[in-house]
Amino acid sequence: MARLMENVGGEKTNMQKICEKCTESPELYDWLYLGFMAMLPLVLHWFFIEWYSGKKSSSALFQHITALFECSAAAMVTLLVNDPVSLLSIRSCRVQMLSDWYTMLYNPSLDYITTLHCTQEAVFPLYTIVLIYYAFCLVFMMLLRPLLVKKIACGLGKSDRFKSIYAALYFFPILTVLQAVGGGLLYYAFPYIILVLSLVTLAVYMSASEIQSFKNLVAKKKRLVVLFSHWLLHAYGIISISRLDKLEQDLPLLALVPGPALFYLLTARFTEPSRILSEGGNGH
Repeated sequence: MARLMENVGGEKTNMQKICEKCTESPELYDWLYLGFMAMLPLVLHWFFIEWYSGKKSSSALFQHITALFECSAAAMVTLLVNDPVSLLSIRSCRVQMLSDWYTMLYNPSLDYITTLHCTQEAVFPLYTIVLIYYAFCLVFMMLLRPLLVKKIACGLGKSDRFKSIYAALYFFPILTVLQAVGGGLLYYAFPYIILVLSLVTLAVYMSASEIQSFKNLVAKKKRLVVLFSHWLLHAYGIISISRLDKLEQDLPLLALVPGPALFYLLTARFTEPSRILSEGGNGH
């Protein structure tokens, strides 16, 4: 029973089953998890802005900057309103196991008849702070983005101007449900999700952009920006997996960051679909 009532406003039971206030700072892995959850709406904003702007409008850059400002402001406000209030820091109850994320599944049943709904957040504040952050992201987006888009998105038709905003109105509820239902699973799996998705999206982008050599890669600044962004994600995933417990062993792993891009460039000419089809047609 004591374990089920572990956390009430950032309190957790000690070895003597007495509630004590959690005063620890989040571990590096906790901050990396929060950073991952904070990046999700920003990356989705940028994706849909780029998707719906394309080459039709020069306003995409301003929308990207506005999305970055919205998410940054939301993160700052979220930290300020969280305990301790008005400070850019948080106190945390350490995560012990996966079940800590789903205390609502362990509500006690009195005489196996009446369920007592007494469980609270045992991973304070990792569960609720993400939901608060998403709420502030949505508020800032609705306050800032429509005005910006209306002012500068002149190259787009009226029906296309607000599509990136409409997309956010879809993905924010999805992210909220994802955190509410799968927060615990994401906490343990996010480093691998980052690595897999960053590798797949980089390969898809380089293939779609027909980047077959280093010359093609450096031909446009945008391609270098995309490449370096993926490298940052690779490094983020590697650091999250290793947790930098042993710096002398973990830091050299960052040398693997450029590996996937180099491998793609070195092998792209051997797997070019048009070349394979042409050779097949010639009977080779």
